[in-house]
Amino acid sequence: MSKIVINHTPPLSGTVRVSGAKNSALPILAACLLADGDSTIEDIPNLKDIENMIALIKWIGLDVSPLENYSVRIRSSKLKNHEVSYDLASKLRASFLVMGPLLARMGRTRVSLPGGCPIGTRPIDLHLKGFMAMGAKITQGHGYVEAKAKKLKGAKIYLDFPSVGATENIIMAACVADGQTIIENAAVEPEIVDLANFLSSMGADIKGAGTDTIRISGVKDLKGCNHTIIPDRIEAGTFMVAAAITKGTIKIENVMPDHLKPVSAKMREIGIGIKEDDTSISVSAADRYKPSDLKTMPFPGFPTDMQAQFMSLMSIIDGTSIITETIFENRFMHASELKRMGANIKIDGRTAVIEGIKKLTGAQVKATDLRAGAALVLAGLAADGETEIGEVEHIDRGYHNFEKKLISLGAKIRRVE
Repeated sequence: MSKIVINHTPPLSGTVRVSGAKNSALPILAACLLADGDSTIEDIPNLKDIENMIALIKWIGLDVSPLENYSVRIRSSKLKNHEVSYDLASKLRASFLVMGPLLARMGRTRVSLPGGCPIGTRPIDLHLKGFMAMGAKITQGHGYVEAKAKKLKGAKIYLDFPSVGATENIIMAACVADGQTIIENAAVEPEIVDLANFLSSMGADIKGAGTDTIRISGVKDLKGCNHTIIPDRIEAGTFMVAAAITKGTIKIENVMPDHLKPVSAKMREIGIGIKEDDTSISVSAADRYKPSDLKTMPFPGFPTDMQAQFMSLMSIIDGTSIITETIFENRFMHASELKRMGANIKIDGRTAVIEGIKKLTGAQVKATDLRAGAALVLAGLAADGETEIGEVEHIDRGYHNFEKKLISLGAKIRRVE
C-alpha cells in the first residue's frame, strides 16, 4: 500500500493546470451507453474512479480506446449485459448512473447497490422514484436493484432534494423515453449542464439544464459526438486552499471562475487575495487571516466537497470558525485526523467548531475518504515536521497527478510504497 509523506513546505508559487472534472466525466461515460456510434471524450482525468467506470461500461458492451492527451474514443452499438455485478459496483459509487441509460436502452437493468466513500447514506430512492414515475417496475433484494420497462414514458417528477445523481440518471433515462419529462427541484450543478450539453450534442432535446426545472423531450435515438469535459472545480478549489494554507501565491489555469464563486467569496472573506480572468484564478496570501463560518449547500452554495479542505485552513486561523455540514451526515471524519496533528476541533452533530492554533504538527494520519485525504495533504504542507498519510487510495480516486502538481509548485511531498 502507498503512503504520502509531506514535510513542512515554504509558500507555494507558480502555475498549475486543473484536470477535467471527475464528477462530470463519470455521468458522461455512463451516457455513452445511450448512443449508437463513436464518441470522443477529451480531458478525461486519469483517476481510479474513471478507470472503474470505463471497466464497467466495457463490461456492458462498449469498446473504449485510449487516445493521446487524456482522451478516449468510445464505440457503442449493441449492448450485451444489463446487469452490474457487486464486484464492479462496490468499487464505485457512480456505478448506479448506468441504471438510467440501461433501462432506457435495454428495457431492463439489474444493478448491485453501489459502493464509494463512507461519508453518508446517499440514498438511491430519488433515482428509483423517478424511474417508477416513468413506468418502470422496481424490485429490490439480496443487495441488488432491478428495474424493467418495455418503454419508458415521459412524466412530471419532483425531487424531494436536488440530488445531482438522481437528476443525471433521470435526464439520461428520459432522453429516449416517449413524450416529455419534466424534472422539478432539479440539481443545478455545473456537472448537470455539462452532461446536458453532451447529450444535446448526441441529439437529445433538453431545455433548462442549470435551472431547477429541466424539460426533456424524448427522441428516437442518439448518435456519438465529440465533447471536452469541463474543468474540475473541486480540484481548483483544493489548490486555492493549498496556496492559502502555505501563505503562497499561485495561478490556477483551466478553470471556470463562475463555478468557484462560493469558494472565492469565502476566501476573500477570510482575507485571501483572489484575481480572476476568463480561464484562470490567481490566489495570493495575506499576512493575517480572519476566522469565518461556512455552511455547505447544494450549488450555488458552498460545496460539501470543499468543506474538509477549509477545515484544515481554519484550524490555523486565529479565532473561532464554525462549519455546518448539511449534505452528508458523516462528513467530519477528517476532524479526528486533524486533531492528531494538534487541531482544536469540537464536533456536535453536523456542526464543527474550530479554534485556530498557531501551528499544526506532523503526525501519522489516514485518509478516511477522498476529500478528507486532500485536507490532510494540505494540513501536512503547513505542519511542522513530517506528516505521513495512509490509505491514500481514496485520494487517487479524485485527484489526477496530485503530488506531481504540488511538487511543481514547490511542495515537499513524496509517495512511498
